[in-house]
Amino acid sequence: MSEETKEPAGKKPLRVKVPDEVARGVYSNTMAVFHTREEFVLDFLNVFPPGGIATARIITSPGHIKRIIRALDDNLRRYEERFGSVQEAPPPNVGPMGYA
Repeated sequence: MSEETKEPAGKKPLRVKVPDEVARGVYSNTMAVFHTREEFVLDFLNVFPPGGIATARIITSPGHIKRIIRALDDNLRRYEERFGSVQEAPPPNVGPMGYA
C-alpha cells in the first residue's frame, strides 16, 4: 500500500493511504456523466469497438464536482503552459445510451 501526503496551505499534511489495487490505476478513453439533484455520477469507460467496459465509477456531490472541475482546469492550464496546447480528442462512436 502506498502513501501520499497532501498539504493544504496553512494546514497539517493529510496522510492518504492508497491501496495497491487503486495505486495501479485503470485506463479510460472516454467517460459518461449523469446527475441527480443530490449527486454526480462519472463513469470512466474503456471503449474499443465493437464494445466497451466501465473501468471506474465516481459518485460525488454537486459542491465537490465544482472543486474537481476547478482542479482539473488548473492542472490542464499548467500542463499546457509547460508542454503546449492539447487538442481535444474526437468523441467515440457509442450507442444511444452512451455505452458501446
